[in-house]
Amino acid sequence: MTLEEREALYEFIKGTVEFVGPEYVVIENNGIGYQIGAPNPFIYSSKLDKMVTVYTYHYVREDINALYGFETREEKKLFTKLLNVSGIGPKGALAILASGEVQQVVTAIENEDENFLVKFPGVGKKTARQMILDLKGKLQDIVPDYFPNLFNADRLAANQENTSAFEEAILALKALGYSEKEIKKISSDLQKENLSTDQYIKKALQRLLK
Repeated sequence: MTLEEREALYEFIKGTVEFVGPEYVVIENNGIGYQIGAPNPFIYSSKLDKMVTVYTYHYVREDINALYGFETREEKKLFTKLLNVSGIGPKGALAILASGEVQQVVTAIENEDENFLVKFPGVGKKTARQMILDLKGKLQDIVPDYFPNLFNADRLAANQENTSAFEEAILALKALGYSEKEIKKISSDLQKENLSTDQYIKKALQRLLK
């Protein structure tokens, strides 16, 4: 079994909170107490003896065999992404998640906001820059619920530019004396294309002159 396969062994553990410590929480499931490292174990203090679901990551290396757990799948995904950054290990990734919200971290990375990232424990300018270099543009699967438009910004800008060019072309055609009826016949097909104003006018005239 590869390291990757072992790390993906547990998707989540559902059980009763038996103990809460400063670095980990113990979840009892079918008579087994799982020691799970967490970004902020004390969030489980109010859930002692209650049933919870913890999304887990099984971290296996030569000198470490540990379970880490998170309240949401988004936190778990960001944790695994952070582990891919040179200079960030499990403790560093947990510290980042303990100090910041998932959406804050992702936004800072996408916006290349080093000043925000260096506020996290253990993150200096070098590590912040490495986070941006390694992760920018690779976090789409984490944030769709938080930032539905974050990764579509360029596409939205392009659509707006395309719409503006089309509208300018229509105004030009009206100025040339073409009626609403004539323009309407060719506009629906024409609008499907992504062209500049001049290109729209040229194509429109070609179709109107047929």
